[in-house]
Amino acid sequence: MLATISDKMRKRFVRLTAGDRVKMEMSPYDLNKARIVWRIG
Repeated sequence: MLATISDKMRKRFVRLTAGDRVKMEMSPYDLNKARIVWRIG
């Protein structure tokens, strides 16, 4: 799955590292693409 950071997270300089749990929104048209909208931990 390919996931990119949403613009809201990019504006607030939220950093992600390997192993972070994230909440994603998936596209209903292409199940291989998603957008990271929240960092859980």
